[in-house]
Amino acid sequence: MNGTSAVLRTLHHGELALQQDLLAAADRHRDEAELHHVASDLAGWSGEHARRIADAAADRGLHLPAPPEPAPLTRLRRKAAEDLAPRPAPELALLDDLCALHLDATRNSLHWEMLAQAAQALRDSALLDLATRCHPQTLRQMRWTNSMIKTLSPQLLTAD
Repeated sequence: MNGTSAVLRTLHHGELALQQDLLAAADRHRDEAELHHVASDLAGWSGEHARRIADAAADRGLHLPAPPEPAPLTRLRRKAAEDLAPRPAPELALLDDLCALHLDATRNSLHWEMLAQAAQALRDSALLDLATRCHPQTLRQMRWTNSMIKTLSPQLLTAD
C-alpha cells in the first residue's frame, strides 16, 4: 500500500468515526437544540465524505468497505456498558463531547491537507478535487465545535 492509499484509508475511517460520533453526541444531547440539529447535519457531511473517499479509492483499486452494522447483541452490550459507566456531570459531558468532536475533525483536516499535498505532487486532479470539495466542510465542522466550546464553557464551567 502506498502513502496515498494509507491516507485514503485513514481519512475514510476518520470520516466514518466522526459521523458516528456526531450522531451519538446529537442523540445524547437532544435537549440542546442547536447541538442536536447541527451535529446531525454535520454527520451527513462526514458520511458524504466517506462515500466520496470510498469511490476515489475504488478508482485506484483500493476497497474501503462501509463499517458493518453491529449485531443486536453487540448494540445491547454497548448500551449496557454506557449505562454502567461512571458519568460526569451533564455539563462536563457536553464539553467532553465537543472537545472529542473537535479533535476528530482536526485529525481529519490534517489528513485532507496531506491528501491535497499528495494530489498536487502526483498531479492527480481527481484527488485534488476530492480534497478541495470536502476539506472546507471539515474546517467548518472544526469552527462549529470550537465556537460551541467558546460559547458554552463559561456558563458550564462556572455554574454551581
